[in-house]
Amino acid sequence: MAVSTSLDSVRVTPRTPRPDSNGNGRDKEADGEVDGVEMSLLSEEERRRAAAGLEDEMTLLGGPAVKKGLTKQDRAGIVLLCVLYLIQGVPLGLALGSVPFLLREHLSYSQLGTFALSSYPYSLKLLWSPIVDSIFFRSIGRRKSWIIPMQLIVGSQMLYISYNVQTLMDDPSNHINQLTFLFTSLVFFSATQDIAVDGWALTLLSHDNLSYASTCQTIGLNTGYFASFTVFLALNSEAFTSKWGIPLLTLSAYLKFWSLVCFTVTIGLLFFKKEGKESEEDDMSIGTVYRTIWAICKLKHVQQLIIIHLVAKIGFAANDAVTSLKMVEKGLGREDLAIAVLIDFPCQMIVGWYTARWSRGDRPLRPWVWAFIPRLGFCVLAPLIIYYFPTPPISNGFFIFLIIQTVLGSFTSTVQFVGISAFHTRISDPLIGGTYMTLLNTFSNAGGTFPKWFVLKGVDMFTVATCRVKEAGEELIVSASECSSDHGRAQCADIGGECVTETDGFYAVSAICVILGAIALFTYIIPKSRALQALPTSRWHVKIT
Repeated sequence: MAVSTSLDSVRVTPRTPRPDSNGNGRDKEADGEVDGVEMSLLSEEERRRAAAGLEDEMTLLGGPAVKKGLTKQDRAGIVLLCVLYLIQGVPLGLALGSVPFLLREHLSYSQLGTFALSSYPYSLKLLWSPIVDSIFFRSIGRRKSWIIPMQLIVGSQMLYISYNVQTLMDDPSNHINQLTFLFTSLVFFSATQDIAVDGWALTLLSHDNLSYASTCQTIGLNTGYFASFTVFLALNSEAFTSKWGIPLLTLSAYLKFWSLVCFTVTIGLLFFKKEGKESEEDDMSIGTVYRTIWAICKLKHVQQLIIIHLVAKIGFAANDAVTSLKMVEKGLGREDLAIAVLIDFPCQMIVGWYTARWSRGDRPLRPWVWAFIPRLGFCVLAPLIIYYFPTPPISNGFFIFLIIQTVLGSFTSTVQFVGISAFHTRISDPLIGGTYMTLLNTFSNAGGTFPKWFVLKGVDMFTVATCRVKEAGEELIVSASECSSDHGRAQCADIGGECVTETDGFYAVSAICVILGAIALFTYIIPKSRALQALPTSRWHVKIT
């Protein structure tokens, strides 16, 4: 992912619409967009505030916008959001990264496909997000009512798995269904926690500093994901730990540590953090929230944003899905990859923080759009790196070049992630914040997920590989369509042959993706994104009458 989460999203201006020329506090044009839908969610207090002329209106009319610094409350909110996103990133890193990596030598591709189902809840959380937004205990808080039990369940599950994981991993082929169930449920409860955290992010920070919500997600989610994926795999590698003289970290010990962290944070949240009081006027039934989602999806500009999300990542699909696999195939070691990512990680956090500052104001999509071209440039560079990849051992100079390329590529990816998250936060309605954010993030994640299947299939389709076997001094060429996969190469080796790739489909697929991405960028994404970010916030909000 980089996860595309749920992983992969700061968002918002308040739901107060800007006043029209008559000072009515509503957008007349928006009122007519959806039959039966009222576009204004203003209370009487909000109408008075809108009529008085808030800073948001000054910005819209071209006046000077006063940007306030971080208050003590904002700083505390940022820390809390980072920790909450961190907790959900840990299970995602395990289910989507490290566990499949550990299982790949023991399971068939079909069995690995079964385990891959564990990632689905994070992509389908929109189905139950209205329940999270509608049902809560007022005495505990709208968001804490879900965050606390979900984190207790996640911590308990990780503790249970830690005591049984060695047995399951020793014989995974006979326990694949149990492994799939355990990690699917773990991701399900983490995804539910994510819905509540996304909604809380809209009200936990002050309006002037809402752009930092996406930074919190970047820092927290990526920290948890990389800790459970790259960092854990490195510390779980005998070669890496022996090289650096550190103890080997087992999966059981890792799960126990994070279960303890999860319990500690949950107890602190329960007793030491109060959530703001909810107005009874803000209560919405589950049916109302589902109808509101449908009304949102019927808005023309929301449909345009959905199309942007579905085509925006096509240009990066081959690079994101295949490049790292090709590097490992060329001989890049697991410990070398871990070092590169560990160096890249703090750079991403710094970039995420400053991008949030860049995304403040009325043009949050500006950094997202500007990062497109350099990111496409790195997608052009990736096939060249694979083509000229040296025979191991890799020299220090080339390894430093890989680190620089990784850091700069992640820079553009992080800028886009924070920028689009800032826009999501800006337009989301706090009344159904978790559901609205989940809706937008679902389509954003889908744009990065659906091309991967076509990319991987395309690489195989365009690849020409044969298995060459020498018998009695003669070389026999055996047709082997599977010679491009680990399984096919293993079968070729079993008959004493060697896989020879005559044409690597990765280059053709990379070219197709970059060309399609560039066409989509200049013909649709840039003009539409500029138009969408110019719309007043009220145009993105609906209320069923």
